[in-house]
Amino acid sequence: YPSESLVQKITEDNQIPVHLRVSVSLQYVAGLKGSALVEFFHGNIAEVENEELRHLMWSSVLFYKTPSVEVMACVLLSTKAIYFLLDDSFVRADEHQSDFWNKGNSDCENSSFHLSCCFVLKLNDLQSVNVGLFDQYFRITGHSADQIVTCLTRDSYNTHTFIQQLMAVLSLLARTPSPEPVDKDFYSEFGSKTTGKMENYELIHSSRVKFIYPNEEEIGDLAFLVAEKMDGLTNLPSLNILLYVLAFQVHHVEGSAQNTSSLQPKTLILTSSDLFLFDEDYISYPLPEFAKEPPKRDKYQLADGRRIRDLDRVLMGYQTYPQALTFVFDDVQNQDLMQNLTLDHFGE
Repeated sequence: YPSESLVQKITEDNQIPVHLRVSVSLQYVAGLKGSALVEFFHGNIAEVENEELRHLMWSSVLFYKTPSVEVMACVLLSTKAIYFLLDDSFVRADEHQSDFWNKGNSDCENSSFHLSCCFVLKLNDLQSVNVGLFDQYFRITGHSADQIVTCLTRDSYNTHTFIQQLMAVLSLLARTPSPEPVDKDFYSEFGSKTTGKMENYELIHSSRVKFIYPNEEEIGDLAFLVAEKMDGLTNLPSLNILLYVLAFQVHHVEGSAQNTSSLQPKTLILTSSDLFLFDEDYISYPLPEFAKEPPKRDKYQLADGRRIRDLDRVLMGYQTYPQALTFVFDDVQNQDLMQNLTLDHFGE
């Protein structure tokens, strides 16, 4: 049985983000408190008797096999595995992936049961963890394409806490030690890198799981990409990325019974002169070792971009986190308004 402090911590973490809707089955899980939550884990999710529940987190997740479908999940970390308790609507929305999800329980669909799909990644199968820019998300990679999952926490604190808990649990694993490295001479150590590009910062855990963090070059590459999208309006050396954040763009759906809003995942990038929204591929990059070909789409695809000088006002909602912001821009098509006024009114 876990300690009282751990049960209390897991109970506090068991809260669905208010802006995301989930199915009845996951609402039931979110309503469990204290020892009832631990008993639910052991009775319905845990695969072996002696595993301990160590951490719980609610997060949007993406699977490598279904990169366009973001789904809400309750992520449970135990001493044996990582469990993703998924919204049952995801399984129905993704019928073509029949080889990925086993639909043996489809006969229960019309009954009073609310089913959830549980994806399990055993810690022994875990190979690497890629942490995204500014800890906004992280990708867990196993041995095959089926075992690649990205957690879009959109929150550096949640990412950091999960990584810390995962490292602590991995320390308990008894894995065979790595063979002793062969001593290399200076030239073979530093002369073999033909790419000329600095590798990402890697931390190899005692369990031999790699934790890979982005280096400064990723920000440089992103700045270069943003400068390209700006059609050379500014010079690259002066371009600074001030903010990178995973957010949602709100689309109002009119004509429905009640005017609902749909949330479209976007990457918001703020520079000293522009505000950009990108569609980002969070699951395919960096390429996994078994990938035979590059992904079908680029990592960053420009969805919208506006100049800060055209920003008229910013409207802020009064609700608690997550905060809703509305950016109102002047709808001016021409780049230089003053020049046109001068020509129209005071000259030929």
